[in-house]
Amino acid sequence: MTNEFVLEAITREFPESVLSHSEPYGMLTMEIKKEDIKKVIHYLRDSSLEFNFLTDICGIHYPEIKEKEIGVVYHLHNMMTNVRIRLKAFMTRENMEVDSMTELFAGANWMERETYDFFGIKFKGHPDLRPILNMEDLGYHPMLKEYRLEDGTRTDKNDSMFGR
Repeated sequence: MTNEFVLEAITREFPESVLSHSEPYGMLTMEIKKEDIKKVIHYLRDSSLEFNFLTDICGIHYPEIKEKEIGVVYHLHNMMTNVRIRLKAFMTRENMEVDSMTELFAGANWMERETYDFFGIKFKGHPDLRPILNMEDLGYHPMLKEYRLEDGTRTDKNDSMFGR
C-alpha cells in the first residue's frame, strides 16, 4: 500500500473533506475538515485500508494563524502493511471542540484527556473528560503558547531563543 493509494481512496470517498496533503519525511499527512475527521478515521479503520491502530492524538497551537490556531493531530498505523498516516484538523480558538474517537479506539480515552489537559481542546462525546496530569484547579493549559518561556526580568534570554 502506498501513500498515493491511501490518498486516492480517501479523496474518492470524501472529496470535500481533504483540505490539503503533503508527505513530510515520507509520511502521508492530510488536513481534514474538523467536522469530518471522525467519519474519515472511521472509514480508515473499517475499510480495506485497515488503519486499525491509533498511535497518538496530540494538540498543536499556532497563535500567529488565527483561523487555524488550534489543531488536533491523529497518527494512524496499518499494522499489516506497516503504513502510517497523519491527519490534522484545525479550529479557531473560540471553537476548540472536536468529536471524540473513544467509540472507535479505546486507547483514545487517555490521549484525548491529555490533549484536553495541556491544550484545552474539548472532545465531544468523551466519557470522562477531565485533567489527567495537571491539577484540576490549575486554571490554564500549559502547552498553549500564551506565556513567556522565561522570567521577564532576565535580560540574558528571550523567547526567540526557544523558537518563538
